[in-house]
Amino acid sequence: MSLALRRAPRMRVADFIAMIRDRPDEERWELLDGEAVLMAPPGERHQQIVMNLGRQLATLAEKLGCRALPGLGLRNDFIDDYAPIPDLVVRCGPLLPDGYARDPLIVAEVLSPSTMNNDRGRKAAFYQGLQTLRAYLIVYQDEARVEVWSRGNGPDWSPRVLGRGDTIPLPDLGGEIPVAALYDGIPL
Repeated sequence: MSLALRRAPRMRVADFIAMIRDRPDEERWELLDGEAVLMAPPGERHQQIVMNLGRQLATLAEKLGCRALPGLGLRNDFIDDYAPIPDLVVRCGPLLPDGYARDPLIVAEVLSPSTMNNDRGRKAAFYQGLQTLRAYLIVYQDEARVEVWSRGNGPDWSPRVLGRGDTIPLPDLGGEIPVAALYDGIPL
């Protein structure tokens, strides 16, 4: 005799947003492949790197009338079961009514051991499917290393791996960021 397991139907973005609307603000939820996932609180090392990068991105973005924001969700109108919340998003344009952007310019994830495979796999594919996205930054915590995925004028993405002595080129923001600046206050 076999026993069939029944999977719950995939949650849609609209249902997910309705579900989390009444959740406490300190909870961080993502919708990943139709499943609502409660994220564990990040560590202090992770958050220091996010803050360092956020300050650097904000300095460049504000010159163009754009913003660098933590905790902003992303949506794609063609994918209705995925709504991740990257560590940082740079976007331009008016403030969002619902906290979910469809038009990021730059997305950054600081890797954690528990999220590394997803950040470099499924999330990367989702982010790179967003038409407005020009760069996806994957920042390591335990070494001064940043993977920079950038899109030229076409649909193709080019990866570069940068180290402590390098700078992150961000031509869409009219500048660059020293990799070492992301690790200020972080012993490596």
